[in-house]
Amino acid sequence: MNFIEYFWGAVKRWLREHCNYSFQTLRENMPKALASVSVELIRKWEHRAWRFIDAYTNGLDAKDAQKQVKAFSSRRYKSHRRVPETLVQALDA
Repeated sequence: MNFIEYFWGAVKRWLREHCNYSFQTLRENMPKALASVSVELIRKWEHRAWRFIDAYTNGLDAKDAQKQVKAFSSRRYKSHRRVPETLVQALDA
């Protein structure tokens, strides 16, 4: 999925949450909805889309591509009661 689709999905969700189903309200809320999505979030979606592109370029099918993207983007902690050492070091810096 292209990252622009994630963006439009977030915009539409914001509009649904802030509407009274009139065209005038839609016109007033559209700039607010567009501004509600942060640039950082758009960049995350773009990086995720590129991970899928790379997976498909390497010849993976849809199921394997999803596994690869999930493995790359998911953090795995060994314990829910402990903070990973790399995170502690990053916070201490």
